[in-house]
Amino acid sequence: MLSLRSISKTYPNGVTALQGFSLDVEAGEIVAVIGGSGCGKSTLLRLISGLDRASAGSVEVDGEEVLAPHPLINLIFQEPRLLPWLTVRENIAFGIDQLDRREREKRVNEVLATVRLDSYGDRLPKELSGGQAQRVAIARALVTRPQVLLLDEPFSALDAMTRADLQRHLLDIWQKARPTIVIVTHDIEEAVALAHRVVVMEPWPGRILDDIRIDLPLPRPQDDSRLGDYRKMIRGMLDRSLMNVRAGQAAASGLRDELETGTRRALRR
Repeated sequence: MLSLRSISKTYPNGVTALQGFSLDVEAGEIVAVIGGSGCGKSTLLRLISGLDRASAGSVEVDGEEVLAPHPLINLIFQEPRLLPWLTVRENIAFGIDQLDRREREKRVNEVLATVRLDSYGDRLPKELSGGQAQRVAIARALVTRPQVLLLDEPFSALDAMTRADLQRHLLDIWQKARPTIVIVTHDIEEAVALAHRVVVMEPWPGRILDDIRIDLPLPRPQDDSRLGDYRKMIRGMLDRSLMNVRAGQAAASGLRDELETGTRRALRR
């Protein structure tokens, strides 16, 4: 299980990106995190992955606190971030150089087959399409055999057809290995297509507004009429989040005006 216990993150400039964020994700569960800009979604993944430390609270995997990059957790970014001077095979093997040669080759061949790039191992990143490069990034994450897979808007830069293909492929991978998956997205369609639960966040500071369970089996046909109800529910929560932000901004503006008026009065005395 992945457990987040009241985690908060305040940066040195005083900006609080997350506040009191608590979430339990069961083994093999897929959770989509959705929300507008500024709600701390990417910060959340960095804290879970151990790339950054929370200012308060804790992140635990199977009861072990995550204080640094963890061998059971891997993160896939929005961009593939492949090393251009290495081949596909070498990029994938980059994180498992501690294994002996035979085991490395075995794992690389396995994940190349998993992402359907068996014949691409000797190509350089510049010879790949955007979708192929992202498949290599997924393979690089899978080769370490993580229990928790984190995805930070991994398909947002791709065209619609490639994005839909990779979404289906991600579910194929999940059905075979059943990793725990946390995926950050701006896309309601993507969240409803992929996740068992959709966590809706609101910003400034980032916190959970709602946690919506989608009680439909995976994979889900996009023409399933029941999906529309979930999309409508999530869209309504995002609209509510936006209204809460505007109300907070209006209140802050009113307080600022009141303080400025009080200051001017004091100076005139």
